[in-house]
Amino acid sequence: MRTAAQPSDAAKTNAGPDEFASLDEVFGALSDPTRRAIIGRLTDGPCSVGELGAPFAMSPPAISKHLAVLERAGLIARWKTGRVHHCRLLAHPLVHAGGWIEQHQAFWEHQLDALEDYLDREEKTCNQPPPKQQD
Repeated sequence: MRTAAQPSDAAKTNAGPDEFASLDEVFGALSDPTRRAIIGRLTDGPCSVGELGAPFAMSPPAISKHLAVLERAGLIARWKTGRVHHCRLLAHPLVHAGGWIEQHQAFWEHQLDALEDYLDREEKTCNQPPPKQQD
């Protein structure tokens, strides 16, 4: 039988409405493939908005809207040096979302292990030969 992973200390705390709202924003921001690709690029380090937008077939204002969503979710920080806008990844919201996922993964692994045990017991019961009838 598998053992369920233990949730991290951050995930054990009871989440309040504000924490759920921030999780909603993080998962909402990550729901778009363009924004996930931007996050992926920022894992290599800070870069300019122009560099972030270069791989995508979309206008600079469209990239800026994606960046605004990521910024509202707390996933990136933006700043301006001269005329160049830069972005960097902020890890805390991803760590918080990861803790939430770990907590729920542990719960569901436990549930599935219990179901597996139940089905194993049922299978043994169903595979037993029927009782002999007395004549």
